[in-house]
Amino acid sequence: MTTAPGLVRVGVSGWRYPSWRGDFYPRGLVQRRELEYIGERMSSAEINGSFYSLQRPESYVRWRDSVPGGFVFAVKGPRYITHMLRLRSAGTALSNFFASGPLALGPKLGPILWQLPARHPFEPDTLDAFLASLPRTTAAALEIARGHDSRLTGRTWLEIDEDRPLRHAIEPRSDSFADPAFADMLRERDVALVVADSAQEFPMFDAVTSDHVYVRLHGSQELYMSGYTAEELDEWAARVRAWADGSGCPDGAPRDVYVYFDNDGRGFAPHDAVALEARLAAVPTG
Repeated sequence: MTTAPGLVRVGVSGWRYPSWRGDFYPRGLVQRRELEYIGERMSSAEINGSFYSLQRPESYVRWRDSVPGGFVFAVKGPRYITHMLRLRSAGTALSNFFASGPLALGPKLGPILWQLPARHPFEPDTLDAFLASLPRTTAAALEIARGHDSRLTGRTWLEIDEDRPLRHAIEPRSDSFADPAFADMLRERDVALVVADSAQEFPMFDAVTSDHVYVRLHGSQELYMSGYTAEELDEWAARVRAWADGSGCPDGAPRDVYVYFDNDGRGFAPHDAVALEARLAAVPTG
């Protein structure tokens, strides 16, 4: 019996960039249709506004309704939790985040991304406690959301259409996370370790620690600024195929793969995403 490969989704980190207008986006395309344009050409996107501030439920609903079925959003967890609270005493902040609207995405809700600052070292007890607090289903996320504080009054989304698994991925940026105990912790918690290409500004980790692989491509030569060559895209396509069919995973089991281009400083991200998606056309995308 042949095991089916994992699903592969490719997209960009954010989509509202003025420099893309008249370049990737056709001249004259109205701003409210830019995400629709993305949805016609890619299979996923990261919502990164949620990193900087809590978004509103009506925004999540609008994003959900702008893309076709099968499209999936990754949602970036708030920097208030990762950079300011440093993962400590984050219960209320988690409640406010999940109450703010991500559950409105319904079947289009993909992984939640937690990006740590470079100054954040591997602190096993703190990190394990945080990972243990993360909801693993949308029903569990709903229960957490109900604990929101008064700042969210009148701007919450507290419903789900059905209970679904909820995935998480973490992107550390300190060399201290090379500790094998970190990867073991992620495997135990079924959290993906982000494979991040950061032009050697930050370490690249590549351990497979979950039922999915999460990739962020920030630029290979210049952080956020450089595009990917055809040869580099071929190499990434080969890695993605290997994760998806299991040949690139230690246990040989296929993984779903999410790939996001974050090299948007000079507008390369959407072009690179489309180019990689074309290379992976033979891999199922849902």
